[in-house]
Amino acid sequence: MKKIRVLHVSTAHPASDPRIVFKQCQTLSDVYEVVCVLPRAEPTLVPGIQFITVPYFRRVIWRVLLTSPLILLRCLWLRPKVVHVYVPEFIPFAFVFWLTGAQVIYEVQENLFKKLHLKIVNRGYWLERFFGFFDRLARRYFYLIFTEHGYLDTYTDLKRPHVVIYNYPLLSFLEPFRRIYQPNTVCPEFFYIGLLSFERAFDTLIQSLTLLKRQQLNFRIHLFGHRTFTDADLNKLPGYEDVRENLTFHGYTDQRMAFPFAAGATAGLALLKPIGDYPDSYTTKMFEYMALGLPVITSDFLLYRNVVEHNSCGFCVSPYSPEQIATAMTFLIKHPKEAEVMGQRGRRAVETNYNWSSEAEKLLNFYRLILNE
Repeated sequence: MKKIRVLHVSTAHPASDPRIVFKQCQTLSDVYEVVCVLPRAEPTLVPGIQFITVPYFRRVIWRVLLTSPLILLRCLWLRPKVVHVYVPEFIPFAFVFWLTGAQVIYEVQENLFKKLHLKIVNRGYWLERFFGFFDRLARRYFYLIFTEHGYLDTYTDLKRPHVVIYNYPLLSFLEPFRRIYQPNTVCPEFFYIGLLSFERAFDTLIQSLTLLKRQQLNFRIHLFGHRTFTDADLNKLPGYEDVRENLTFHGYTDQRMAFPFAAGATAGLALLKPIGDYPDSYTTKMFEYMALGLPVITSDFLLYRNVVEHNSCGFCVSPYSPEQIATAMTFLIKHPKEAEVMGQRGRRAVETNYNWSSEAEKLLNFYRLILNE
C-alpha cells in the first residue's frame, strides 16, 4: 500500500538538525513517505527519507525572496498531504500548499514575541509586523506544534488542534557516545554544545573560570557552537586574557562530531540568563548531558530546578554569579565519585521521563488526528 506523503520544510535549520531529521522525520518515516527540505541537505543522510537541498541565507529577507519561492517550485508538484513548517517566514508560502488541499502544521520552536528584539540580525519594525500578521493567520488556519508548554501562555487563541512535543533526547542517537564516567583528572574538562552568546551567560562563565585559575586549577573547556560575538567582544571581557588558553572553540559542527568530546568531561554546561523565553523553555542540552551520564551545571530557573534538583543530578546556579558557577565546577572536579553518582541519577531520569519515545508517540498520534486515520 502506498504511503501518504508528508513534507517537512525549513529555510534556516542545519542540514543535520537533530529534532527535524533524527527525531521527527525518522519517526514519521516508519509510517509515511517523508520528504525533508533543508539548507545544504545531504541526500543520503538518513535512509528512508528523501532530502531536497536548498541554499542557505543568514538574512530572512533572502530566505523569503529566494529560498521559499524555490521550495514552492521544487515541491508543489509533490502534492503532500501534510506540510510541516519550522520557520515563520515560510508561513505565507505554506498557504499555497493549504489552498491545494494539504494540511499544514506550524511548529513553534521559540517564542519570538519575547525574543525577536534580541536577535543580532533579522529584527526590526517591519519584520515584527510581518511575523505578527502571518503568525495570527497560522493560529487560525494551521495545526500547531509547540516545543515548550510555556509558549501556550502567549498562544491563547488557537482555532485548530495543537500539541506540545518536547525536544527530549533520542537515546539511540546518543548511546554510541555514552561512556563510563571517567573524567580527565590531570586536566579536568567541561563540555558545552549550543549557541555561544552573552545571553547564554558566556561572559559570566569567563569570570567564573578566572576564579578557577586563581585556585591553581588546570582545566579545559570544549565549546561547540556558533558565536554571536566577535573576537573584539571577547577581548573586552574581564578575565578573558587570563583563561583564553583554557578554551577550545570548535565552532558549529554535527553533534556526531561533538559528543565524543563529552567522554572525558567532568560535567556539561547549560547556562542561560532569564532573557526572552529562556526561563519558560527547557534547554535540550541539559537532557543530552544527563543522557550521556554527565552531571549538569545549569541556571537556577524553576523549570530547571524541578529537573536537576529533583533528581540530584547537578547544580542550578545563578547565571549572573561567577562564584556559584566556579563553586559548582570546583566541587565536581574535587569529588569525582559524587559527580559520577549525579551523572547516573541524570541518566536514570532521562531513561524514565525525559526521552524521545513518549514524544514520538505524541507526534504520530497528532498526524493521525490531522489525517483522520
